[in-house]
Amino acid sequence: MKILIFSASIGEGHDLPARVLADGIRSEAPGTEIEIVDSLALVNVLVRRLVLDSSRFHSKWGNRIFDLSYKLITDIRPTRWFAGRFTQWIAARPVRRAVLERNPDIAISTYPGSTEVLGDLRAKGKIDVPVVSAITDLAALRYWAHPGVDLHLITHPESAEEVREIAPGADVRCVRGLTDERFYEPFDQAAARRDLDLPAEGPLLIVSGGGWAVGDLEGAAEEALKISNATVVCLCGRNDGSRRELASHFSGEPRMVVRGFTDRMPDWFAAADVLIHSTAGLTVLEALMRGCGVVSYGWGLGHVRVNNEAFTRYGLAEVAGSRQELPAALRRALASRPEPGDYFARLPTAASAVLGLADRELGNRGGARQQAGA
Repeated sequence: MKILIFSASIGEGHDLPARVLADGIRSEAPGTEIEIVDSLALVNVLVRRLVLDSSRFHSKWGNRIFDLSYKLITDIRPTRWFAGRFTQWIAARPVRRAVLERNPDIAISTYPGSTEVLGDLRAKGKIDVPVVSAITDLAALRYWAHPGVDLHLITHPESAEEVREIAPGADVRCVRGLTDERFYEPFDQAAARRDLDLPAEGPLLIVSGGGWAVGDLEGAAEEALKISNATVVCLCGRNDGSRRELASHFSGEPRMVVRGFTDRMPDWFAAADVLIHSTAGLTVLEALMRGCGVVSYGWGLGHVRVNNEAFTRYGLAEVAGSRQELPAALRRALASRPEPGDYFARLPTAASAVLGLADRELGNRGGARQQAGA
């Protein structure tokens, strides 16, 4: 069996689920051929550069342009229609070519841009490969879901309603296996703190801006340090410039820890009491699975604003719209940390859902061949 996964090199939010899902499929179906492609690398180089640059969000004007563009392509019908047609114009041909050249049994997308294109190609009969959308956001799913997609995988059960509004009658499965498997294992906070050389006593707060360290990390850390006896860890992802700036700014503060990219997020969240995060997405889910309180703060623009509304609606995280609101949100998050439980560990795996779809598709093809022969 051959599987083709479309991701996007924007931080770790799309590449990580692609890698983890590929590993899960190989584990459950050894011998499966899996290729992960960067959907942004398939399109025009200039367009790819524009998407990547506009996604870094490290200037006031960059933030404003991103927020405005998001509103235009999601909230206003004429510009939403134009954005959809433009996306198809620049990406449909290279994405279809990638599918036809590799001839997979299943095409999976972990990036909403490629999901939109694949769903449209599937709906129009331009590809005959079943399409799977692997959704890692809670809300703002306009481009994550599509009526042409055969199977929607969600990480939050609360997302099912929005998916079905966009794609009525859609096959929607809540699954695990789009993030590090270690998040589903039992943990001990004291042991995690020892392993990470962190203080055993006092609150531990993590400040994160995702893989590119987006948002007001400095302000979040300063407010977190005002909590009595708290240790604050600032994770800067792959943004070395931000890491150096924060390390310099807090050089005289013994309760402050600044780190770059890490593959030990299950340990960090096991050790922590609260996460202050700016970009919503999979990181929030990972913290909740470890019983870590969450405050969304520092970059409430575009899809993050919509996710923030959903966090509040479902009671999954505190939301601070400004630095002035952050202290109260931190106190609430510390006072009402979620129970980690084993709900997510008991969910079916994303790999099993994909393989089930593949089996059904192969069975349908075999039945069609038998009928044709008869």
